[in-house]
Parts: sequence; structure tokens; C-alpha cells
Amino acid sequence: MARIAVGGFQHETNTFAPAKARLRDFVEGGGWPALQRGATLPDGVIETNLPISGAIRALRGEGHEVVPLVWAAATPSAQVTEEAFEHVVGLLLADLAAALPVDAVYLDLHGAMVAEHHDDGEGEVLRRVRALVGPRVAVAASLDLHANVTPEMVALADLLFAYRTYPHVDMAETGGRAARELAAMLGRGERPQKAFRQLPFLIPLTWQCTLMEPALSIYHDIAAGDAPGAPILSFTPGFPAADIHHCGPSVFAYGGAGRGTEEAAERLAQRIAESEADFAGRLYAPDEGVAAALRLAEGAERPVVLADTQDNPGAGGTSDTVGLLEALVRQDAPAVLAILTDPDCAAMAHQAGIGAELDLALGGKSGAPGQAPFRGRFRVERLGDGNFTGTGPMWGGVRCRLGPMALLAIGRVRVIVASRKLQAADQAILRHLGVEPAAQKILALKSSVHFRADFQPIAQEILVVAAPGPMLADPADLPFRKLRPGVRLHPLGPVHGRA
Repeated sequence: MARIAVGGFQHETNTFAPAKARLRDFVEGGGWPALQRGATLPDGVIETNLPISGAIRALRGEGHEVVPLVWAAATPSAQVTEEAFEHVVGLLLADLAAALPVDAVYLDLHGAMVAEHHDDGEGEVLRRVRALVGPRVAVAASLDLHANVTPEMVALADLLFAYRTYPHVDMAETGGRAARELAAMLGRGERPQKAFRQLPFLIPLTWQCTLMEPALSIYHDIAAGDAPGAPILSFTPGFPAADIHHCGPSVFAYGGAGRGTEEAAERLAQRIAESEADFAGRLYAPDEGVAAALRLAEGAERPVVLADTQDNPGAGGTSDTVGLLEALVRQDAPAVLAILTDPDCAAMAHQAGIGAELDLALGGKSGAPGQAPFRGRFRVERLGDGNFTGTGPMWGGVRCRLGPMALLAIGRVRVIVASRKLQAADQAILRHLGVEPAAQKILALKSSVHFRADFQPIAQEILVVAAPGPMLADPADLPFRKLRPGVRLHPLGPVHGRA
């Protein structure tokens, strides 16, 4: 049996966001497990839907020796600071050096990390790992569906595997697939052929969802092509809020000798190119979306969901913008908004206690352009310590630590306030403060797509709202400087670098 080192370093970087990822963010984890290292790493992640947990289970199930290194992740934001990057990678490399010799290395990476001093964060991690272990040790990594895959990443790793679902319900499954194929490659004693293609257009996050077309059919066909001996295919629609040269969708394939791998990658890339026009959808202005939700909620037995996509903390949003809140209050909508991050207001609510009425300046404090706090008189309805465990298909088992939380009410609008940001993608967030999601008329969620895994089954309808926020829904609105020329800024849209 093989001796395989496992570790990971995850961050999805929105280079246009106002706040960077500091070392403390990785050490604490927030909505992710805290930094894990050494012998305690497996127990710290094994019950979660994370790629590294799936990899560990798969390798142990086949009798391989798992050598745990370091795993760390932080909520999406702007660039990872140089201090944080060098500290985490330093731990990873030190532990790997101490573990040598190993037969292989498995890494749980994101694929869209940008550090202050390295635009291709994962490429730099792989470069340093490869330099340490040499060319003979096999290196494989699992990647997020939103990875901005670079030629360097493909060149440095022997295998790359990407998620196939958005919402990402297959994270652990993907880690397991990558680990099993890595072990099988060791058994065969040969490295696979590689093929890589980049697509010439950016895809807005909201329309990358694999629960709707065209991604639904594309990923169905990718999975249907899985067979012994067939090329292993991945499609990453990319993370469009990263101002780097290689931002955008890509296809990569691994297979045996001959032209089959190249041909499979080319067929998939052509299929995606032919679907370009279908990667689009409708966005609502805040007041328009609330008015539509009120109409749809009349007589409905299930809640209408408003996705506050441009303040999605899962894509670098601050989780404290108030544009949608203002529209809900203006129309006195019977709604619950989650999550608005404001540690000061959460602390004031805890100090005042349940039933108290407070004049608050809520949210709007993170420096997002054009944002100011929402001022109003709120009633404290419920309080929570922010410690709960996810129950949905994506975050089930994840222990969340959001600090003091409060349910505040103004008119018929209720707001879930937390001290730390987390994408509103699990019903446990609401239940922690006594709110049953399915019993609400309108749910306003700071999320783009991940919420669909847990909330779409209970939703009457879902409307995507473009309220002001740092995660612009249309990539054409982003001020790119480093993106390679010739890339269309949204499907069938303007071309970057062309006047």
C-alpha cells in the first residue's frame, strides 16, 4: 500500500472586494473548520462535506497510509495577505518535508486563490510542493468548480479534479474521486496524458448553477462519460471576480496515450462554446424584486426567495450592504433577511436583551462603495451565541462559529445579524434564532447559488436581485486590468482590451 500525504489550502479571491484574508481568518476558519494540522487533522474535518474528508476516507478505505499535513480555509474576500499565504504554505511544506519519503501528495485546493504577491496562488503552492518532492512523486489536487485554472497548475500537477455541482454538494465526493484515481495511478506506474482548454468568455456566477440549464445538461453528460479507460473530464466555469491573466472557464482532461484525451477535451470545450448564449438570466433591481416577491407570496404555501447576489460573502461580499434591506422596509415586506454582519449591533442587542428596542445604525460599515448604515428603530426578538452545526446537503456537519447573533425586527421585516460573515446557504442559520425557514413568506438571502441546495426545495420561486454590493453580478461592470485581451466579459458581451 502507498504512503500518501494529504493537506489543503482554500481561498476564493475576489480581487475587487474591500477586505483581504488575514492569517487570523485562516486560523479561526469562521464558517469553515479552524486551521487543522498533524495527527488531529483527520478528526477535525472527517465529518464535513469537504474534499479532504472524502480523500481521507477513500485512501483509508483502500488501506493506504494517510500522512496528514495542514488544512486551512477562509471565507472568500480580497487577496490573501502575504503573511497568511507564507505562514500556511510554510507549515504545509515543513510538515511535508518531515514526512518524506512519500509515494504521493493529495492537496485540497480551491483554484481561484490570489495572494498579495502571487496572482496564481494554487500554481505557487504546487510549484513549491513539486520543488520539494521532485518529479517522481505523484501530485494530485481537487479543485472548486469556480477555479480559474492556469497552464502552470496543469503542468505542475499530475491530476486535477473539479467539483461537478453548484451548489457544491459533491465536495467530499470529489476529494474521494481524486484520491482513488491518484492511488490507481500509482498502481499503474504511469502518469496520464493531459489536455487543457480555456474558453474565451466569462460566466456570471449566478448562471453557473448546475441545477439549471445549460450547466445541468453539460455536467450530466460529463458524468455519463465516466467509464474505465475513458478520459477523466472537468469543466470549471471560473470565478469571474478575479483580475488575473487566466481568469475564466476552462476544460481539462486526463487519459491514456493517444489522441483520445485531446479529442475529449476539445469536444467538451466546443459543447460549452456552443452554449455561450444560454449562460444568462434575469436580474431584478431591489424594489422591483421585493414588489415581485410580494405578488408571488400572496396565497403561496412556500416562501419566495430573494438572492442578494452582489453581497454574497461566499464570493467576497462584505455581508453588510443594506440595499435590499432598505427595499424590504420601504414596502414593509413580511420577510427575513440573512445574514447581515455587524458585530457592534449584535453586541448592543445582547447587552439590551430580548424585547428591548434600539435605535441602530445597522450594516454599511465595511467600506463598500456607496454604502452607509441603515438607521432605524429595531426590536430585539431573539439572541444566539452563533455556535451551530450545518444541516443542509452542502454544509451538513460543519460547525459554524459566527459570534454573538441577534434577530432584529423593524415593522414586518426581520434581520438576522451576526458578528462574523457567512453565506446564507444553510437553514440551520435561521433555526439557530428560532426562525423556521419554510414558514416564512419571503426569505432574503445573501448568496448567489449555494443557498439553492438547502432552500430551493422549500421555495415557491427564486428571484435574483442586484442590490448594491462588491460582488458585481455582471463581470462586464468590473474594472479589469490584468485579464488577458480578447476575453468576452460576459456571454456574447464586450471583448476585454478592445475599445
